Amino acid sequence: MKRHVVKLFTLVAAVMMLTVTALEFDAHARAGGGRSFGSRGSRSYSRPASPYSQPGPSQQAAPARPYSPSPFQQQPAGGFLRSMAGGMLGGMLGGMLFRGLGFGGTGGGMGGGIGLFEILLLAGIGYLIYRFVKKKRVDSSYSTYEQGGYQHGNVTPIYGGTESYEPQPTDVDTGMAHIRQMDPSFDERHFNDSVMDIFFKIQGAWMNRDLSSVSGLLSDEMKRIFQEDIDRLLRDKQVNRLENIAVRNVEISEVWQESGQDYITALIYANLLDYTTDDATGTVVSGSKTEPVKFEEYWTFTRPVGNNPWRLSAINQK
Repeated sequence: MKRHVVKLFTLVAAVMMLTVTALEFDAHARAGGGRSFGSRGSRSYSRPASPYSQPGPSQQAAPARPYSPSPFQQQPAGGFLRSMAGGMLGGMLGGMLFRGLGFGGTGGGMGGGIGLFEILLLAGIGYLIYRFVKKKRVDSSYSTYEQGGYQHGNVTPIYGGTESYEPQPTDVDTGMAHIRQMDPSFDERHFNDSVMDIFFKIQGAWMNRDLSSVSGLLSDEMKRIFQEDIDRLLRDKQVNRLENIAVRNVEISEVWQESGQDYITALIYANLLDYTTDDATGTVVSGSKTEPVKFEEYWTFTRPVGNNPWRLSAINQK
């Protein structure tokens, strides 16, 4: 009986390892580590709005039509693969657990039940599925962007008969109008350029493991979180290297004011080489020196109302 209990706990540990691996598909070590953190004021617990779903001043939505799913519509990346992976792993785990408890079959270990060979086989299959699904998801996301599916402003106005349509202001337009009441010099293009500059500066400081050069660009909370991550890298004697950084697009998705503060959330689409090396040997311990990481992140900036400098207050994953 004790041997069956030990086997059961061994199998549960293997399952937990695979589960953690599956949940970390999009985790990377760049500044922020591919996770969401920081403060967005009263919107901290709501998902940032996508700029692509908001009609611009030159856009006009077509009349609503009943939804009819197309048989040729591409399914979101990962759905089928996750189902396939879940079915395979579920079947294997169920069978191995059944045998491990002594209810049938023989395992790879001595005397029946689940053995070391089966555990290694299970871990290997899980890793291969992880790599395959990750590559498919990244490739699908990148190809969709390149085809223009996410390009803001690619909807052609539709006019019918002799009726005329007045463009409706968006939440972003309204928010910017409020900001310009206290800061008439505010310019969207200049802000986007500033976001790009701040992005590069923060990634550079992160790679150098020294925040002194960007201290004025971060809220106190963001500074504390970044410093904790850097301290961990220093403690582990590792450095996260970011190379070939390319920001493909910066677009404002939310603008609002509250409690005497301006808030702007910008969606950043970028790619880079992201890998971590050992200080002493230079050996790559995580990431890849050859496979670019493509990602979309929401960066939220805040400042006291008026013509004041912006500070990064939150990063959220798309």
